[in-house]
Amino acid sequence: MALPVLLIACWSALAGQVLARNTFDPLAYVDPLIGASNGGNVFPGASLPYGMAKAVADTDSGSRQGGFTMDGAAVTGFSTMHDSGTGGNPSLGNFALFAYTSCPGGDINRCAFPKKTRAAFGRFRNSNVSAKPGTFDITLNSGIRAEMTTTHHASLFRFTFPSDGADEEPARPLILQDLTDLADSRQDNATVAVDPKTGRITGSARFLPSFGAGTFVLHFCTDFKGAEVADSGVFVNSRASTEVHNLTISRSINGYPLPGGAFVRFNSGAEPILVRTATSFISAERACEHAEKEIPDFDFTAVSKAATDVWRAKMSPIKVSTKQVNSSLLTNFYSGIYRTIINPQNYTGENPLWSSKEPYFDSFYCIWDQFRSQLPLLTITDPTAVTGMVRSLIDTYRHVGWLPDCRMSLSKGYTQGGSNADVVLADAHVKGLREGINWDDGFAAVVKDAEVEPYDWCCEGRGGLDSWKSLGYIPVQDFDYKGFGTMTRSISRTLEYAYNDYCIAQIAAALGKSAEKEKYLESSGNWQNLFKEDQTSIWWNGTDTGFTGFFQPRYLNKTWGFQDPLNCSNLDTASVCSLQNTGRETFESSIWEYGFFVPHDQATLISLYGGPAAFVSRLDYLHDSGITYIGNEPSFLTVFQYHYAGRPALSARRAHFYIPAFFSPTPGGLPGNDDSGAMGSFVAFSMMGLFPNPGQNVYLITPPFFESVNITHPLTHRTARIRNVNFDPTYKAIYIQSATLDGKLYTKNWVDHSFFTEGKELVLTLGRNESAWGTKVEDLPPSLGAYEGFTKRSGSLRRTAAPDLWRKTAAFKGQFGSLEESLGM
Repeated sequence: MALPVLLIACWSALAGQVLARNTFDPLAYVDPLIGASNGGNVFPGASLPYGMAKAVADTDSGSRQGGFTMDGAAVTGFSTMHDSGTGGNPSLGNFALFAYTSCPGGDINRCAFPKKTRAAFGRFRNSNVSAKPGTFDITLNSGIRAEMTTTHHASLFRFTFPSDGADEEPARPLILQDLTDLADSRQDNATVAVDPKTGRITGSARFLPSFGAGTFVLHFCTDFKGAEVADSGVFVNSRASTEVHNLTISRSINGYPLPGGAFVRFNSGAEPILVRTATSFISAERACEHAEKEIPDFDFTAVSKAATDVWRAKMSPIKVSTKQVNSSLLTNFYSGIYRTIINPQNYTGENPLWSSKEPYFDSFYCIWDQFRSQLPLLTITDPTAVTGMVRSLIDTYRHVGWLPDCRMSLSKGYTQGGSNADVVLADAHVKGLREGINWDDGFAAVVKDAEVEPYDWCCEGRGGLDSWKSLGYIPVQDFDYKGFGTMTRSISRTLEYAYNDYCIAQIAAALGKSAEKEKYLESSGNWQNLFKEDQTSIWWNGTDTGFTGFFQPRYLNKTWGFQDPLNCSNLDTASVCSLQNTGRETFESSIWEYGFFVPHDQATLISLYGGPAAFVSRLDYLHDSGITYIGNEPSFLTVFQYHYAGRPALSARRAHFYIPAFFSPTPGGLPGNDDSGAMGSFVAFSMMGLFPNPGQNVYLITPPFFESVNITHPLTHRTARIRNVNFDPTYKAIYIQSATLDGKLYTKNWVDHSFFTEGKELVLTLGRNESAWGTKVEDLPPSLGAYEGFTKRSGSLRRTAAPDLWRKTAAFKGQFGSLEESLGM
C-alpha cells in the first residue's frame, strides 16, 4: 500500500519519541556512499526501507548497476528506481530527469538531449556529494544543485540553479525526462505526453530485466512546482520542438534505443524548481495517484524529515556501546545494517501479473547471495518484513509455479545454483516466523523444487532431477531431455541441492511429516558422491598444496572427470566461472571453497578431511593462500567454520582480519558487489559477534567488536544483550575465556534464535590467548553426522601459507564477465 506523508509523519512522531527517550542515534553512523566506487555497485540515494522509489543521480560509469558512482564518471540523469549492489547489467534507472539553467541563445535545440551528449554537462566533484538515509544531494560543476528524497512510490527532486552572472543571459531552466534506463534496454513503442498548460509529463515504456528473462512495462507521472511554465514539448535524438506534445518512439535499428522524451521550460530559475515523479507497473494514472497521495504539497523538508525518521526507527533495534571504539568501525557496522534494508523491494499493489491479497516483494537479486546472511539479519531486526517476503515467495510459487532463486522487475531471474529459496523458507520456519504464512503451501513449494523438473530450469527449480534421483549427483555432461539450462556447475549444484534437501527435511520435521523428513535427510547426503578421496591439488607452478581429497565432477557412467581444485579461485584469472556455456563445474567459487559447503554435516566433512586438525589446516590454507575471496558470498561461512572443529578462537581471528582489512567506511571500501546488502550483513553479523548458519537455528559466537551489543526484538520487545568483559579496543584480547548465558556458565560455542526472541544475556570474558572454551564435542554446533577424532587441539593461530601465494586483490571479480558472456551471447 502507498505510504502517504501523513502516515509517515505519524511514524516520524513515534520515532521522535523513541529518540527522546534514547539519545543514541544510529543514523549518525550511516554512510550510504560506502561502496559507491570500486565495484561495490551500491544504491547510495534516497529511499525508504524496501521502498519502490529510489532516487539518485545516474552516471555513465561501467559500474553503474546501482545508478551513482564516485569513480570520475559523469552524471547523465536523475532517476527514481534502482536496485542495490548487483552484478550483471545495470538495473532500472528508468525515465531519467536532467536539468539545464538555460539553453544557449534561448534555442532549445542547443540544449543536449541524448544521454551520451548531456554527460558533458554532468561533471561533478566528489566533495560536492552528500547522502544520508532518505536524502541525496549533489551539485554539478555547472552550478546546478539536485536534492532528492522519497516516499514509498514517489520521489521529490529539488533543483536549484546558479544565479545569473552580469554577462550571462537570464536563466530559463529546462528540465527533460527521457524514455531510457541505465542499461539502454528500452524496447519498441515507448510513449510520452506533456501537458502544455501544467507541464505534467506522463508516459510508459517496455524494458528488459537486468539478470533475467522476459520484459516489463513501467509507467510514470511527473509534475513541477516553483516556477511558471514557459513552454514544453518533446525531443527525438538531438532535436526538440515546442509544437509537439505527444510521442511514440521505436527502439531504432542500431542496437541502441533512439533517444526520446519530453521537456518543460520555465520562465525563471530564481527559486528552486521542485519535481515530483512516481512510477507504477499498473498505469500512468496509478503513478499520478501515488504522487498526489504521498507528496500532496511538494514539501521537500517534510518529506525528507519523514523519510529520515522512518530510517531511524527501522535502525533502532540494534544499539552498541560506542565507548573506546573508533568511529570508523561504528560507521562500518551501522552502514552494513542499513544496506540490508534497501532490497528486496515491496511492490505490494504494483504487481499486474496476478491478483492476490498477499504481499509482493521484488528484487530478490539474487537469493543465492541473500540467503547466507542478509535475510537472516532481517529475521532478527525486521521479522515482519521477512514474513512478508516469505509470503510473497510462496505466492509467487502459487501463480508462477515455482519459488524463484532470483527475481527482479516482475521477471524471472537466472538461477545461479540450487533452489535456495528452500533455505530462506527453512530459515524462517526454524526461527518461528508464522504470521499469515501458509506453511502447507510453503512445504508444497519446496517439495516441488526437489521433485519436478521445469522445462526451463535457467530461471526456476532444479535441473537434472532424473540423474539426481538415480545417481545421487548431477553428472557433468548430463543427459537431460526433460528440462533445459546451462549445462555447467555440476559440482556446485550437487552440493547446493544436497543442502536444499536438508532444509526441506527441516520443514518436514517441524510439520510432523516424518516420511518426508527421512527421505530428504537421506538425499541431503548426496554431496558425498562427488568426494574423490585421492584427488590432489597442485599449484600451477607444480607445487603440491599438500592436501588430498576434493570434490570432483562425475559422468553418467559414474567415472570421474577432472576440474583443477584451484580453478575459479581468487588467484585464477583465466577460468570462466559464471553462467557462461563454457563455465566450470563450480559457480563463482573454487572446489577448494565449495569443499566446505556442507553446512548441515560438518562433522562428516571433518572426518573425510582427516579429522579436526586436518580440517583446520585445510581451512587455514584456504584463507592464508589467497584462494578464497571475501568479496563473494561462498566465503562468508568459511570464516566461522573453525567452530565446528572446536576452534572458535580461529573464527574470531579471521573475522578481525577481514574487518577492517577488506571492509572500510569509504566509497571504495567494499571488496566486491554488495549484492543487495550481502556484504553489509556479513560485516554486521561479524561485528555483532553472532554469525548464522542459514537454514538452521544456529548462530556461531565470537566476541563483538564493541563492549556491548543490545538487540531489541521488534515483535517480543525483549532485548538480547552480548557483553564483553575485559574488552580491548586494540583487539588483541579477542579470545573467549569463559561465558555465561543469563548468569549461568555457558560452554557451547553457539546459541539459537531464542537468544533474540527471549532477550537473553550472553557475557563473554576475553583474553589474549586461545582457551578451552567452546572446544569440547558437546560444545560444538549441531551436525547431521557424529563428531569424531576430537582428542587434541587442532591447528594453530599462525598463518601457514607461503607469503608469495597471498595476494590481497579483487582479481576474482574479473572472472564473472558481462551478462552477455554469462548467457553465451
